[in-house]
Amino acid sequence: MSEEILLTQEGYDKVVAEHEYLVSVRREEVSQHLKEAKSYGDLSENAEYDAAKNEQAELEERIAKLENMMRNAKIVSEDEVTGEHVNLGLTVRIKDQKTGKQFKYTIVGITDADPFSGKISNESPVGKGLLGHAKGDIVEIETEAGMLVYKIMEIIK
Repeated sequence: MSEEILLTQEGYDKVVAEHEYLVSVRREEVSQHLKEAKSYGDLSENAEYDAAKNEQAELEERIAKLENMMRNAKIVSEDEVTGEHVNLGLTVRIKDQKTGKQFKYTIVGITDADPFSGKISNESPVGKGLLGHAKGDIVEIETEAGMLVYKIMEIIK
């Protein structure tokens, strides 16, 4: 059984739009690449054909992944996000209890994650560890780099 994937409405809409583009536009483009590559003759030594087949395989893999995301998506509505606890779509300011450094992250679905701009996935170790906690909570999160200990300083809706 597949695990449910939490997404904001915006994140879900992006997944649907990408899927529609890949199915309606990219599939036809890749199909044309394959036809063109076949026209070059001997397929056993045809680098263009091999490249087109690889492109097709990658495209179909991405389409399947998006379809799985749409099938297993749970859209978190704004009504569910009160700001009392860390949840998808909220920004949280945390303090590293070891170094004293403060960080500000927005918790987003996996499709919107961009750690360099402060958007972390709810499926990342830190995102998953913060979910459901309230302001003032001390949260211990096991990561590949070791144990992180954060205090939730503020939850911003």
